[in-house]
Amino acid sequence: MLDLRSDTVTRPTAAMRRAIADAEVGDDVLEGDPTTARLEATVAELLGKERALFFPSGTMANQAAVWVHTTPGTEILIDAEAHIVQWEIAGAAALCGVQIRPVTARGAVMQADDLQAAVRMPSIHAPEASLVCLENTHNGAGGVVTSLADMQALRDVARRAGLPVHLDGARLWNASVASGVSLAELASCADTVMVSFSKGLGAPVGACLVGPADLLTKAHRVRKRLGGGMRQSGVLAAAALHGLEFHLDRLADDHAAARELADIVDGAGGATVVAPDTNIVMIDLPTPRAADVAARAAELGVRISVWHERRVRAVTHLDAPLEAIREHGIRLMKALEDTTSRLD
Repeated sequence: MLDLRSDTVTRPTAAMRRAIADAEVGDDVLEGDPTTARLEATVAELLGKERALFFPSGTMANQAAVWVHTTPGTEILIDAEAHIVQWEIAGAAALCGVQIRPVTARGAVMQADDLQAAVRMPSIHAPEASLVCLENTHNGAGGVVTSLADMQALRDVARRAGLPVHLDGARLWNASVASGVSLAELASCADTVMVSFSKGLGAPVGACLVGPADLLTKAHRVRKRLGGGMRQSGVLAAAALHGLEFHLDRLADDHAAARELADIVDGAGGATVVAPDTNIVMIDLPTPRAADVAARAAELGVRISVWHERRVRAVTHLDAPLEAIREHGIRLMKALEDTTSRLD
């Protein structure tokens, strides 16, 4: 069975497990954990920010960022299909008391013109905006990379409106490798950035929020309030450090595997593939049979995700080498064809 539901399904390699076992640890809630401190310093330097803070999850880090940037009764401007909107169970409303103003993108992802059109004229009758949120790569659009120029244009719209910017960069590693633009350059378009270690880097858990020291001090208090303080967190930070050292550059292999998979299945059973920028392959179906396609694929040895009734998703990763993608891509192609043939 090849599991392509997400790049979060990877298991720590033997070398990563050794790094976990050998990690120097302390109490990070008290005087600090040395390995976690090293991870935070490394990530802050990579992204060109003043400070980083280790979190149990990207969702918690995103919500902490929303918390420190906003005040209750305001709204955040964000792509309508962004992770913070679709997959964080209304955390911005429940935890921070802010509403989402979803921006409908005319293309694959939100661009500067889309954002500008969503900025409200000042009115005593309308909520004030307090934050702009970006996402790169964009999960819901199929791992689409927003270019540096487009990121800068979005940032400029936010600046003219007097709004800070938070970047959900769960897969910013992929955006950097695919575009050839440094992490620091991409991160320069936002005040705060979240990066995840449990996706392409193959770590079992964890994320960092990076940004100015004063905001991160506030985020530290939010993390505590949300129950995110971790004691001997160095065992987790060690896995993230290992991923950064040994798995970052190899993300190009995942991107190549995604392109290979897309080529194999495109057109099968009338399906249309969204050409992948990175490691996410979205497959659009001619009929609302996504659950049936996923079930048939599982019967043939491939696990994929149902995105909605006409779309399934496959994600390449560390545990899915190119040879396996070629073999199981043919099985996925058959699943698409078999599901369509049952309609005849």
